[in-house]
Amino acid sequence: MIDRVITSGTFSLDGGTWEVDNNVWLVGDAREVVVIDAAHDAGAVARRVGGRAVKAIVCTHAHNDHINAAAELARLTGAPIRLHPDDQVLWEQVYGSGAAYEPLADGEKIMVGGTALEVLHTPGHSPGAVCLYAPDLCVVFSGDTLFRGGPGATGRSYSSFDTIITSIRERLLTLPAETVVHTGHGDSTSIGAEAPHLEEWIARGH
Repeated sequence: MIDRVITSGTFSLDGGTWEVDNNVWLVGDAREVVVIDAAHDAGAVARRVGGRAVKAIVCTHAHNDHINAAAELARLTGAPIRLHPDDQVLWEQVYGSGAAYEPLADGEKIMVGGTALEVLHTPGHSPGAVCLYAPDLCVVFSGDTLFRGGPGATGRSYSSFDTIITSIRERLLTLPAETVVHTGHGDSTSIGAEAPHLEEWIARGH
């Protein structure tokens, strides 16, 4: 069971602020879920969770628009927040030392409702960016690493175009072509739809 809540707010970094709509993904069954990227509105996410247990609040990265409801959702649900520690500097920009998370590790498997979510460390958009791959569901949750039409933005602090291209090439485009890509913003796509365009992105990015 995969569900999506779209929340709206702002993304701020390097002195700029932009209006954004975020995809908050819920994966699980009738009893328990994992929340991926608790953005903007903890109440809206909690209402969609309903009476189910939240096993974890997983952050694909620590830009403020992907974590700014995580601490409140953790308070409401009692669930741990999970984040790759390479994004510590971004986490501190939002929470300082006022909220804690449990570190994610590359290759770790998070079990929920009989489904395994495998953590793929995919740096580039941020140092600690991860994707979550559910082979049983033929789905990968890509955060801001891969979108319909290309890689996530790399023009701001703590990001690298070359690194995100390497992550996409080695960690995502090696997944089965039929794998659905559920993104952090906008519409979903598939590995097969995006793979043929890698060289175009590289040419455009440089």
